[in-house]
Amino acid sequence: MKQRYKKTFSIVVKAAVVILAFAFIVHKLQTDKYLADFKRIIDNLAEWHVKATLGAVISLMLVNWTLESFKWKFLVSRIEAISTWKAIESVFCGLTWAVFTPNRIGEYGGRVFFLSPRKRIFGIFAMGVGSAGQMVITNLLGGLALLWFITRFVELDNVLLHYAVAFLTFVFCAFFLLFYFNIRLVASLLNAIRFLKPFRKFFKVLASYPMHELLRVFLLSAGRFAVFTFQYYLVIHLLIPALPAFEMVMMVFILFFVQSALPSLDLLDVGVRSLTATYFFSYITDQQVAIMAAASAIWLVNLIIPAILGTIFVLKLRFF
Repeated sequence: MKQRYKKTFSIVVKAAVVILAFAFIVHKLQTDKYLADFKRIIDNLAEWHVKATLGAVISLMLVNWTLESFKWKFLVSRIEAISTWKAIESVFCGLTWAVFTPNRIGEYGGRVFFLSPRKRIFGIFAMGVGSAGQMVITNLLGGLALLWFITRFVELDNVLLHYAVAFLTFVFCAFFLLFYFNIRLVASLLNAIRFLKPFRKFFKVLASYPMHELLRVFLLSAGRFAVFTFQYYLVIHLLIPALPAFEMVMMVFILFFVQSALPSLDLLDVGVRSLTATYFFSYITDQQVAIMAAASAIWLVNLIIPAILGTIFVLKLRFF
């Protein structure tokens, strides 16, 4: 009787996740006018150029999530050995959960349910280390890009203000680097909090990665960041070929930085991303519709397509 209850519960939860994911995706695809703008723009471009660009962007999406799978497999290896394929399954399953949960919090659940029941909370902390690596590279390059933006487009009356902004930017970047490569200090701080005493065994995960392993995670995160950036470059260059590459890349860095700082729901994420892109890119181009269309296209490729693929792996989840 107990086994039948567990089986029924498992089926209901899996069905609910798949239905919610598809409901949110279908609703957003039907109401997103920016995707319609993207289709309208590319209809007027050379077909071979469009196909080559979209083919490259989709291929880079697979590269991006494969890198994330390698990172996840490496991080979780201290807790439980999993195969590369299982890591890929868990990453794509997590994306399906993430698409309809605030701040993609569901991604944690989607991944760790592929681990043994007693290892799942440890897996959450391991995933937190990977997220910290991604956050650091985003803030590091985003902060430097913002410094470039202020220097290039914002008029500061006093030269001392320029030096002050530069100094604060480097302090900001240094803080994140020191935080990440000394993440074991976070474990020490958590251990010092009395009411968290029952969870101390889980905090040990944060302190279990030596410097060279944190560097490896950081480099994998940087690889993902480079892939994301190149995807944006390809799509924006397709729509606005005259846009200078360096300025475009700097604006993309700022876009990632602002995006990471704002709490959001993945399906509303495209609106936040598009508005942010429109504001900053307006300093280097007046083709705002094309920029918003590019942001929507990247969102579709990087989040919606993987989330749809991930529904296959949701059915393989084992809750008990």
